[in-house]
Amino acid sequence: MVVGKLRRGISKFLTGHEEPEYIELDIEEEVEKKKVLVKPFILRNFDDIDAILNSLREGYTIAVIDIKPLRDRDLIELKRAVAKIKKTADALEGDIAGFGENIIIVTPSFAEISKPKTKEKKEEEKREEIGL
Repeated sequence: MVVGKLRRGISKFLTGHEEPEYIELDIEEEVEKKKVLVKPFILRNFDDIDAILNSLREGYTIAVIDIKPLRDRDLIELKRAVAKIKKTADALEGDIAGFGENIIIVTPSFAEISKPKTKEKKEEEKREEIGL
């Protein structure tokens, strides 16, 4: 730091103009690659969603959530919790889907959940194809 200031001062004195300042970059330095983490959660009460939402906000977590304990205990709390998780997933441009009656999967924006098409969607696509 001090040597650089001295060099600029001497260069300015000798040549009459200041030497441009450069920053050295270490090209060999590797950028830390984050791995995707598939993390299981158990939703026992509404307060358990805080850990789930924090993990999702980090951006590299796929949450596998077991909702059976809360579903068996309080259906209204479960609906509230799932609505909040869905709202967060939508805000993060992620995806959410249920698997069976007891599991919910939530993914970050770079991952997508393959969802089977329902009978109504298939019929609607057929109508669009034939121009109805």
